[in-house]
Amino acid sequence: MVSAYKDLEKEQPEKVYKYAETGFKEGGRFEPHKTHMNGLSVDFMVPVVDSEGQSVHLPTNPLNRFGYDIEFDSNSTYDGLRIDYEAMAAHIVALHRQATSRGYGLWRVIFDPELQPNLYKTKYAEYLRGNIQFSTRRSWVRHDEHYHVDFDLPCEQMR
Repeated sequence: MVSAYKDLEKEQPEKVYKYAETGFKEGGRFEPHKTHMNGLSVDFMVPVVDSEGQSVHLPTNPLNRFGYDIEFDSNSTYDGLRIDYEAMAAHIVALHRQATSRGYGLWRVIFDPELQPNLYKTKYAEYLRGNIQFSTRRSWVRHDEHYHVDFDLPCEQMR
């Protein structure tokens, strides 16, 4: 993750990114998540731009359940903010490239299926189609304000 962010500092220096939840240091059940038990699942808040096109952090605080209560509309907007699909796609590509350079992979990315087509309008569309498996069904929570990434490591490397 850190190496992917370093790549993005060079490729997308004007963009800001925010990671959300991973899990407990010792592992184990991480309510309310069904995953996030072994360090291989990470939530990232969607990158957004404000009304002037500036990259800003999605507002996260206890009153909006640290961003998880934010609901984007069908135009990918919420309270004057718009999802930055170019930045999001760049981040997913950077995560995949860093994982594969170490002999790992990304098992899947969960993101709202209704909003996913917007990722394929970016310059990263071909790479995403050829390398990233996105969820095709809506999850038990919407995943519009964040995207969930499951990393894929061989079992013997998890010891």
